Amino acid sequence: MPPHPLILLIGPTAVGKTELAIRLAETLNGEIVSSDSRLFYRGMDIGTAKPTREERARVPHHLINIANPDEILSLAVFQQKAHEAIADIHARNKMPFLVGGTGQYVRAVTQGWMPPEVRPDEKLRAALERMKEERGKEWLYAKLNLLDPDAAAKIDARNVRRTIRALEVIFTTGRKFSEQRGQSDSPYSLLTIGLKRPRPELYARIDERIESMFANGFVEEVKGLLAKGYSEDLPTMSAIGYRECVRVVKGQLSVEQAKVEMRRVTRVFVRRQANWFKESDENIHWFEASRVGVKEEIENLIRNWIQNLVL
Repeated sequence: MPPHPLILLIGPTAVGKTELAIRLAETLNGEIVSSDSRLFYRGMDIGTAKPTREERARVPHHLINIANPDEILSLAVFQQKAHEAIADIHARNKMPFLVGGTGQYVRAVTQGWMPPEVRPDEKLRAALERMKEERGKEWLYAKLNLLDPDAAAKIDARNVRRTIRALEVIFTTGRKFSEQRGQSDSPYSLLTIGLKRPRPELYARIDERIESMFANGFVEEVKGLLAKGYSEDLPTMSAIGYRECVRVVKGQLSVEQAKVEMRRVTRVFVRRQANWFKESDENIHWFEASRVGVKEEIENLIRNWIQNLVL
């Protein structure tokens, strides 16, 4: 008996994955499992462009709003929760759509990744934290880039927690972090669909999204999180936009300056996402998201794929 089917929908931020995934799931009796790590956290809605309540009402969504901002979900915990959600969808004879742009989370589910089994070393971690305070997070990231360029290429330089974890594994084992991620065969029959847009068009959509975030109360959302006692130093609050908004709340940036910085770092993030899913990958069926009739093209691809699986 072939492995259970799973449809993976990937693409850079703001390319249009959410709406297309919902439309496809509506048509194909599907449910959506989010692999975007920013969507896990309650109360972080506007700055993450989380699907709205209305959108989530159209199709069941999984792994959204499953933790508070001060609860950090490890890759292993996410992997387990994703497998459980997908199994539940299959048990109800529905089609799971894994949707998102966080490359390591997608690979953990679809490629059977096994994160490095290195227990946290609190003394080493504290030493790395001190180095961050003394020399800056940029110095830490540069050290990782020197020791393991492949790992650094897939880690956001602003994500200090992941940078420290990678260095911790390297110093503990004496081996590159990028070489220690175990992998087994995919547990699913996988169809991977990629959405893309020309960069100028994608950047225009990003700029429009950022404007919409502030118009819809992004600063107020961040004020609310701080008022609830969530520290600005939490890893979740270092997500794109939240750090800039904290600085707005503290009077260190104007709203316009925050928008400029968000546009800059989001463009960097888009380029980093491309390191995970390349257009040259023959296992990905790429589609221009803005093309007329693209939803129907993808739907036909999925129906033919399902038919071949049954045969």
